[in-house]
Amino acid sequence: MSGERPPTVPPTIDEWMSEWMTRLKVIESQLHLGRFKEPIYYLTDPILWEPNPGQENGFRRVEAPKGFVTDLASIPQILWSILRPDGEYAYAAIIHDYLYWEQTDPREYADDILKIAMEDLEVEPLKITAIYEGVRFGGQAAWDENARLKNKGEKRVLIKEPPTAAMTWEEWKKRPDVFAP
Repeated sequence: MSGERPPTVPPTIDEWMSEWMTRLKVIESQLHLGRFKEPIYYLTDPILWEPNPGQENGFRRVEAPKGFVTDLASIPQILWSILRPDGEYAYAAIIHDYLYWEQTDPREYADDILKIAMEDLEVEPLKITAIYEGVRFGGQAAWDENARLKNKGEKRVLIKEPPTAAMTWEEWKKRPDVFAP
């Protein structure tokens, strides 16, 4: 208990600021994307999510590599007027897509990181709830489809970018020399 203040004594400005700064999670990398003809994107730089202080035992750092292919937030088109695929949660959605593709952790783990990353981005709580509940309800189909595609040999990390935005993802993914091993 040494060094701790009694609960009735308020912290100094420096103590308060120090505590606030350690609680504030900032996602430090920018989101840089390329696009295929259809609304399928790829990272032109890697992106990173790290657990908040105190979450290190439950979560690990996640880095989606340069070249990772994503559709951003997989939101049904009927909802795009209120939840766009490229909304303020797109960064979190890409981290989530990467975890769904890699499948090195359970699906629930990926969904929890999506929720925490949206909180880190200060997405509105109502949107966080809607997106999180949506992936908990409907994400199993995407998880299973990713497993099926991986088993068939599909890859999702590019080492070569398409030469033009007119190139479709369907055309580009047929080329074996454009993917990381």
